[in-house]
Amino acid sequence: MKEQYKPLFESFTFKSGVHVKNKIVMAPMTNFSSREDGSVSDDEVRYYERRSNGVGMVITACIYVSPNGKGFPGQFAGDRDEMIPSMKRLAASIKEKGAKAVLQIYHGGRECPVALVPGGDVVSASAVASEQNGGVVPRELAETEIEAIVGDFGAATRRAIEAGFDGVEIHGANGYLLQQFFSEQSNKRNDRFGGDIDRRLAFPLAIVDEVKRVVGEHAKEPFLVGYRFLPEEATTPGITMEHTFRLVDELAAKELDYLHISLMEADSLPRRGAEPTKSRLAWIQDRVGHLVPIIGVGSIRTPEEALRTLDVVPFVAIGRELIMEPEWVEKVQSGREEQIRTKLSRNGQEDLVVPTPLWEVIVRPTNWFPIGD
Repeated sequence: MKEQYKPLFESFTFKSGVHVKNKIVMAPMTNFSSREDGSVSDDEVRYYERRSNGVGMVITACIYVSPNGKGFPGQFAGDRDEMIPSMKRLAASIKEKGAKAVLQIYHGGRECPVALVPGGDVVSASAVASEQNGGVVPRELAETEIEAIVGDFGAATRRAIEAGFDGVEIHGANGYLLQQFFSEQSNKRNDRFGGDIDRRLAFPLAIVDEVKRVVGEHAKEPFLVGYRFLPEEATTPGITMEHTFRLVDELAAKELDYLHISLMEADSLPRRGAEPTKSRLAWIQDRVGHLVPIIGVGSIRTPEEALRTLDVVPFVAIGRELIMEPEWVEKVQSGREEQIRTKLSRNGQEDLVVPTPLWEVIVRPTNWFPIGD
């Protein structure tokens, strides 16, 4: 390994006691490939096994915690105890390759397709439609339903513990239910779960508290809890960096193991609520990085790009690049970084061990993946 890349391979022990062998994380990515009943498929297991050898930690695709929280076809389930054997299989497949297995838990809220929700009853913080789920006006959740969903996050955490995962990541990003409560664009409530920023934070923070309570009650070994969030929304009104500063202050006070920032570009600059003199990552690191480790992500393909991110925050998450190059970590570690693939071959599905539903999304004409020969 080249001397310059050694910082990527330093080990780390989180506050919970979970120890990782390096600073490289596989980012959570939807793969659309679970069975109809919500259990993990053989193709998914092989997909994760192919990518778990080198990274220190794998954060899985999101698992829905409530029956009305399923946001994608082919999404795997964590809303009932019958799913524990399936979850156990996934955790074991990752851990056997040497990585820590972290289960991302979530509720899709208003982004859930009507066809995937029992009775078509799509719910959210308020009856405000999303641009991404056109024509669907969600029903505003009652307070008792909100409390039940908080309990669902706790129950999914218990299942993750029983299944052998090393931790959970609470998904508060990408427009899903926790973000819907936090954003003044989607939360128009006038009760204890909506209004000013304190009340808009009540639901996400209640979930953090419930997850940590369950970990304290059920985990017999070190078990980490992280939180993923989107620092800004494009809409006005919507989440700004100023709002996010308040969010991360509150999350840092909860003594989480890490915060994971959802970005398309790791070095992107703020639009509102902070000066564009430094990246969003740098703003958040400077704000709370001394209290809680930050994971940076966003179009990181080369080891040089990973190092630049590591100069800002202590962890680097790699997503699409690990689909294109499952051996990214091993190639950097063995001095073969010039062999790293940064384009996707249209004929590479079998070699890359990518499930067909995910492959069909990847090869559509989008800008998400650079396509080679």
